[in-house]
Amino acid sequence: MSLETEVTNLRQGYVIVNKRYTEALTTLKTLTQTSLVAAKRAAVAAEKASFAAKSCATAANAAAIKFVIDAAEAAASAASMAAEASIEAAAAASASAAAAAAAVAEQAEESLVAASAEAAAATKRAAEAAAEAVRMSNLASASAKQARDGQ
Repeated sequence: MSLETEVTNLRQGYVIVNKRYTEALTTLKTLTQTSLVAAKRAAVAAEKASFAAKSCATAANAAAIKFVIDAAEAAASAASMAAEASIEAAAAASASAAAAAAAVAEQAEESLVAASAEAAAATKRAAEAAAEAVRMSNLASASAKQARDGQ
C-alpha cells in the first residue's frame, strides 16, 4: 500500500470521526438546553406551589379565627399538597440540573457550562420555594389544629 493511499485513508477516518464528534456535541447542546428549560419550568412550578401553600395557610388561619374548622382543615390539606408539589418540582429541577452537569462533564464547552450554572440556579430557586411551601403548610396545619382545639 502506498503512502498516498494511507494518507487518504487517514483523512477519510478523520472526516468520519469529526462528523461523529460534531453530531455528539450538537446532541449534548440540545440536551443541556432542554435540561435548562426543564429546570427553569420546575422552579416556576415550585414557586407557584409555594404561593398556593401561602394562600392556603392564610385561608386556614382566617377559617380558624372564624371557627370554620372544616374549611381550616381543607385549607391545611391543600397547603400540604401544594408543598408536596413544590418538593416534586424541586426534585425535577435538581434532576434537570444534574443532566446539564453530566453534559458539561461529557463535553466541557462554555455554552454548556453557562446552561448548567443556570439550571443549578433554577434548582436553588425551586428548593427555596419548596422550603417556603413546607413552612406555609405547617402554618396552615397549626391554624387548623388551633381551631379544632378551640372547639
